[in-house]
Amino acid sequence: MRASALGLCCALLLCSTPALAEPTTVAEPAWTIQVDPLTTALGFVHLQIERRLGDSWSVYAGPHARLFRGILAEDDEDNRGVGIEVGLRWFFRGGAPAGWWAQVRFVAARVTKDSEAELGGYVSALGGYTWIFGGRWVVAAGLGVQYLHYSVGDIGIKGVAPAAHSAFGISF
Repeated sequence: MRASALGLCCALLLCSTPALAEPTTVAEPAWTIQVDPLTTALGFVHLQIERRLGDSWSVYAGPHARLFRGILAEDDEDNRGVGIEVGLRWFFRGGAPAGWWAQVRFVAARVTKDSEAELGGYVSALGGYTWIFGGRWVVAAGLGVQYLHYSVGDIGIKGVAPAAHSAFGISF
């Protein structure tokens, strides 16, 4: 009786060993869709649609819109704008679209206030990290520097400033 119980336990252990189980492959995500909560608080809506270009590179693009006065905006920032944001990320250790990265991004937008309109934008360089949890959920953060050139009417900003990136979304 003891020998058969021991044999049954050994059989159960062997059958449950991952090395003997059927191999499973989890496909690396090739796409992400992310929103940036930090810039939304400033009144800008950024939606980034990212595509993996290989193990170490990804590119993203999406709309850049100033649709409302943000909760962190100055009182006189009553302007609106619509444009496009594009970025290129290089992942230091591969594994795109997750891991440590460096990126450059460009934004061009048409900014309006009252009846005036101007073309503006910025360019920035950042470093950061993207986490993908459960093969689906994306969280990213980064810091860097940017050159801004926005102005319309009596408001605007031109010059070098800190840059930040925050995002959450999904991967597939």
